[in-house]
Order: sequence, then C-alpha cells, then structure tokens
Amino acid sequence: MGSIHSAVVRGAFAMLLGFVLIVWPEAAIIYLVITVGILFILPGLFAILSYFTRPKDMFGEKKTFPIEGAGSVLFGAWLVIMPDFFVNIFMYVLGALLVIAGGQQLASLILARKWSRVPWGFYLMPTLVLITGVMILAYPFEAMANTFVIFGIASLFYGICEVINWYKFKKRISES
Repeated sequence: MGSIHSAVVRGAFAMLLGFVLIVWPEAAIIYLVITVGILFILPGLFAILSYFTRPKDMFGEKKTFPIEGAGSVLFGAWLVIMPDFFVNIFMYVLGALLVIAGGQQLASLILARKWSRVPWGFYLMPTLVLITGVMILAYPFEAMANTFVIFGIASLFYGICEVINWYKFKKRISES
C-alpha cells in the first residue's frame, strides 16, 4: 500500500474514531480499558505457553515458571472483567495528579518571587491545571466524557484534514 493510500486509511480511521468518541464517550473509555486488559493478557499467555512448549535445559530441568506472565494474565483479566472499577480509579488519579502539578507550579512561582518579578500571566496555566484537577475530582464522569468528546472532535478534524490533503496531493501528482 502506497503512502498516499495509507493517508486515506489513516484519515478514515481517525474520522471513525472521532465519530465514535463524540457519539459514545462513556463507552469509549470502557472499551479502552478492556483493550488495555487484552494487551496485558496476550503477552502473558505467550509467556505461559512458551514455558510449557520450551524444551528442558541442558541439565534436564524446566526453566522457572513465568510468574510475571501469570500476573499479566490475571491483571489483564481483571481489567477486562471490571473495567468500570479502573475507569473510576483512573479519573481520580488523573484529578489528583493535576491538583498536585498545579499546586506545585504555583508554589514554585510564589517562591520565585523572592528572586525575580513573576508576571501574572505565569500564574494562569498552573491555576487552570489546578482548577481542572479539582473539577475532575469533583465530577470525574462528566470530565471523562468531555475529555473524550474533545479528543473525538480533534480526531475527526485530523481525519478530515488528512483526506483533504490526500485529495490535493493526488490531484497534484496526476497533473505533473
């Protein structure tokens, strides 16, 4: 597949992803967690299966059982079986990280005033980060849906631009 055709595929996939994220943002996060769970299960299964199919070493003993592979399978299965639990945890962790990051940046700027003048514009972004973290902690599910809708709009816009660029380049290539 040529690079021009892959641009169409990328654009179509981005538009499809954007559409899904805009229409079903709550379901998208659940399926994302399930997908991550499957991505944990597959290498774990591979490690366990290779343990059982691997020949014995030169002393006639089997290698040690891949405990990390079994752990990966179990954690992946937990993600697949209980995705709502992990979505809740993820939103609270994200909110807490943003509160910590915004607070730390504000504290650093306040400390920097001892050595230098700090314009008020420097306080804007850390304040917004802090407010965003508080909003996510207060309303985790609404923030989750809004985040996915914004990401969906951006993905849809990217896909449309990709297809438009493909069309323009295709037209120029055929003219030359």
